[in-house]
Amino acid sequence: MDDFQIVQAVLKGDREAYAELVRAYHARVLSLSLSILLDRAEADDAAQEAFLKAFASLDQYKRDVSFQAWLCRIASNHCLDVLRKKKRQKTDSLDNLVEQKGDQLDDRAAELENRVIEKEEKLALTLRVLSYLSEDQRQILTLRELDGLSYEEISAVLQCSLDAVKARLKRARQQLQDKARHFLGQNSLIQ
Repeated sequence: MDDFQIVQAVLKGDREAYAELVRAYHARVLSLSLSILLDRAEADDAAQEAFLKAFASLDQYKRDVSFQAWLCRIASNHCLDVLRKKKRQKTDSLDNLVEQKGDQLDDRAAELENRVIEKEEKLALTLRVLSYLSEDQRQILTLRELDGLSYEEISAVLQCSLDAVKARLKRARQQLQDKARHFLGQNSLIQ
């Protein structure tokens, strides 16, 4: 059975069939959650919550998008919600943390600061390069490279032929590479 047939079976009452989807996509959802949250325990919780949310929303799943893409969208949205919630939570004062952790805090803070700066620099550069692409080019690159959709799925989403998808994607990648060369130097290529 394909994913859509499994979803239909679950909707008809075969709740055990959902376990097949969990087994098939657990590693992908966990990896995605970990890449967003950067904490294994939080990523485990987020992945589990994403599967619960997906189960509760199975009646909203449509065959025009792959189950993997649909599930990854739920997982990434949940992870972003977790990050927003963490930002809103009250934290200990810096004085309390320094008193309790001492030098460990300084080392960890420096490491985190370096990681944040590096990520911010990469994100800023990526956004700057992407800003030079057309909206259509950004859309097709996002569908393929970030959402992981197949050419056939992109064809359905954009309502164009498979050849058009391949041609548009090739042009968008070339344009991205050309713009990246401008910012990163002649020897730097985006693969």
